[in-house]
Amino acid sequence: MIKTQFIRTFGWMSFLLSTTFVLVGCEAVQQIDRGLYQVADSVSERDRITGKRTLSTASRGQQIAQGNQVIKQLIAAEKKAGRSINSALNKREYERLVRVFDRIHQVSHLNKERWEPVLIDRDSFNAFTTGGTYIVVHDGLMKQLKSDDELAAVLGHEIAHTVANHVFERQTHQMTTLITGSSAAKRSGYQAAFTHESEIEADEVGILYAALAGFDPYAASRIWARQYQQQGSARGLFFHDHPVNKERAALTRQVADKVKTYYRRGRQSPNYEALRENNTLWRKRDDQRIAGEGGGLAAVLGTALGAYVQHQETKIEANRQAQQIQMMRALNSNIRVLEQRKLDNHRWRVVWQNRNNVSLANVVMGVIIKDAKGNIKRYVTHIKGNVARGARFSGIFSTPDLSIAELKKRQVAYYLDDATPYR
Repeated sequence: MIKTQFIRTFGWMSFLLSTTFVLVGCEAVQQIDRGLYQVADSVSERDRITGKRTLSTASRGQQIAQGNQVIKQLIAAEKKAGRSINSALNKREYERLVRVFDRIHQVSHLNKERWEPVLIDRDSFNAFTTGGTYIVVHDGLMKQLKSDDELAAVLGHEIAHTVANHVFERQTHQMTTLITGSSAAKRSGYQAAFTHESEIEADEVGILYAALAGFDPYAASRIWARQYQQQGSARGLFFHDHPVNKERAALTRQVADKVKTYYRRGRQSPNYEALRENNTLWRKRDDQRIAGEGGGLAAVLGTALGAYVQHQETKIEANRQAQQIQMMRALNSNIRVLEQRKLDNHRWRVVWQNRNNVSLANVVMGVIIKDAKGNIKRYVTHIKGNVARGARFSGIFSTPDLSIAELKKRQVAYYLDDATPYR
């Protein structure tokens, strides 16, 4: 609804602007318009994907310089600590990373820039960019993503973050909301919600890139479905800056459904340049107005309206997550532990009772394990079938990296990770 209103409003304003500059063509008006264009250019840029104005106070050159400086410092720190990177760390995985990256980068909006993937020695499932021309990938992620299709989904997602200028857009948005004194932006969860929406956009763009490069667009959905089975969603624990695993699996599948017609296994789409601009996900705006001829006022209005829409959508997402957290915590308060029984040295069974006044479907129970230093690990168990009101239910936890004896020395707390209530 907000996007529809924005498009309609912008359409009417564009019409009025065109009319104004036809009727009033004096030099004074043109000078004002050129000044407005400079103002808009100082706080925004034209989005490479949609063509709309988005907040950003850094030019592409500044983005590259700032973003790359962070990665160069990281590389220097790795070398100083004696940790290997790239082929010295894992020759086979690094060559695989470069091979898949090159295919994704070739179909991206920034394929004219010289990029470099960096493989670092970390066990975690992670990859990131800082807005420059590097993409950093953890060795742990490479080991977990066995197929090139899944790796392509992650690399496409990370390149998309830079294409959409999410790093610097967020910085400018934070600065703007502070200056305007937005009360919503100061509330818990707002910044997480802002990033959450950027992650959804990066997924969409990244999956399109994967399809255009000849990788299975459904691979992203498989990643998050697997992560959901292993990690659950932690829906009620905190605000999420990424879509929770279950939702992300569904959202990325919907995107794959829309772009699957562009996918040719192992082959780059011959129409990738045209499809990158106009496809089933978006149609790039082609605004020909220039500074001095209505372009300045259009740029200012486009920037302001775009920021407004983004702010409203972020508030909606923050409120949605707040409601989910409240609901999950209320349900969790009426789940009681009845029994715990050791099965072997790394597994145990827990019996709970649902004392809520509603039945529960799609139940996932979790356990938080904290050591003396405050380090936290979470494990989940998926409950088969529905859980009626007042019913007992059980699940088995497996901790291959922790023994039952070790667990006795740590803080352990159970929680309702995910559920769908019904009457």
